[in-house]
Amino acid sequence: MFGFKREKLSALALMGALAWSGNLASHAAFAADLKIGLSADVSSLDPHYLNIAPNVAFSSHIFDALVNVDANGKLVPGLATSWRAVDATTWEFKLRRDVKFHNGSPFTADDVIFSLDRPAKLTGSPGPFTAYTKQIVAKKIVDPYTVRLTTAAPYGPLALDMSTVFIVSKKAAEKASTDDFNNGKALIGTGPYKFLSFKRGDRIEVTRNDQYWGGKSDWDKVTFRIITNSAPRLAALLSGDVDAIEGVPTADLSRLKSNAKFSFAQKISWRTIFWELDQSPGASRYVTDKSGKPLPKNPLHDVRVRQAMSKAINRQALVDRTMEGLAVPASNIVSPGVFGYNEALKVEAYDPEGAKKLLAQAGYPNGFALTIHGPNDRYINDEQVVQTVAQFWNRIGIQTKVATLPLSVYFAKARAGEFSVSLLGWGTLAGDFGLRTLVGTPNAETGWGSWNWGKYSNPAVDKLIASSLSSVDQGKRETFAKDAAALALKDYAVVPLHHQYATWALRKGLKYTARTDEFTFAHQFHPE
Repeated sequence: MFGFKREKLSALALMGALAWSGNLASHAAFAADLKIGLSADVSSLDPHYLNIAPNVAFSSHIFDALVNVDANGKLVPGLATSWRAVDATTWEFKLRRDVKFHNGSPFTADDVIFSLDRPAKLTGSPGPFTAYTKQIVAKKIVDPYTVRLTTAAPYGPLALDMSTVFIVSKKAAEKASTDDFNNGKALIGTGPYKFLSFKRGDRIEVTRNDQYWGGKSDWDKVTFRIITNSAPRLAALLSGDVDAIEGVPTADLSRLKSNAKFSFAQKISWRTIFWELDQSPGASRYVTDKSGKPLPKNPLHDVRVRQAMSKAINRQALVDRTMEGLAVPASNIVSPGVFGYNEALKVEAYDPEGAKKLLAQAGYPNGFALTIHGPNDRYINDEQVVQTVAQFWNRIGIQTKVATLPLSVYFAKARAGEFSVSLLGWGTLAGDFGLRTLVGTPNAETGWGSWNWGKYSNPAVDKLIASSLSSVDQGKRETFAKDAAALALKDYAVVPLHHQYATWALRKGLKYTARTDEFTFAHQFHPE
């Protein structure tokens, strides 16, 4: 029902906007201003306060990191022109010279050390950036433009970690609070734009940094409109209120593509959608017999049951119909092209009869009953995905009910282990990172398995992940990551479904380089 309402509303918005009689061509005469409709709220402008994608994406306009990530998810120079492993526990970063902060002060190694120290000093952070800095046990300024970072143990992904920690001005931020960043007082970076204004939940305005080391943006001013509902966001594009939007509604994509006044940018994103299954041996809360009586043993603990559930899913049909072509079937936890993606793993073949045989072998010839959970406002067509998979599982004798919840409620319950089967989407630029978080044996002290809702545990998988993370030889590191993925997925630690497409819609005359990380960067929009 939720999906129907969203589609109907979106279609009405489309028809209304297409009927608009104004001259869109007059809007297409490019001014030096750009207006972008964002699909998610930016909740804080402090670049070290809350590590969520919308905040990180916006911070990239004001600040730079030592290491940047290109549109394909590859690491490229940022404020560091190069980096190397001096030895197994020491990384050296050569810093870019002649870079100025927005307030005119020079960028130096002091700003780097301050910025790497700051996340651990923030109190009350609901999503700390310390995961990217806690590996570092010593920091040394070799000279004003050379920094050496020492880790407690060999650690290969440090350069990737440094792509997420933004460099702030020590002079501007040394005594600043998160509120000082949110009101703009401390919002001083080296990035392509300078801060103008922030109206929470509505819009953010920035102006071009003409002294940007990476070259001037095409836009004098950029306005980010926060429009979290799909239909109003689409209507804003169609009426000319914004020039581009992210998160194009799937229900309207084909009709929108037929309109010559708009163009598109698309790319397989880093986000994989998959099922987490409770793998504890005892009774699982939402697994019963078909009369509703709790089962003393959890069927999901048996790898044959997990394999049967995977075989029962027709991923191509799911992609073609439910996702309306905005995805590709998944065989991995990470997306194609991402570091650690294992090309040898193939998409599970749709085999409902084979699934029934596996259930019988596991002792469930007549199946069992199950309630599955998912969000209804986070991923592309998420509620419809849950409904579709429930139908597949019903066909093999698993009597499946569906319960979906708003993200604000769903994540807290899922992470607390309240569900038996739950839908999750995850994006990462490194396979070993994703594996550590999603299938590593949960450990509160190390942070391993922090999103391992099913409590999967395999010491052999953990060992391969650890070997990958500790290798500073990137070739060996990736081999370990691929081997860990193969072993975890042989166990059906999770059940992959699909990799989402990221889609942007733009008015004609604009172009955008679609990014695998789904981020929307104003400085990567250009006039055609």
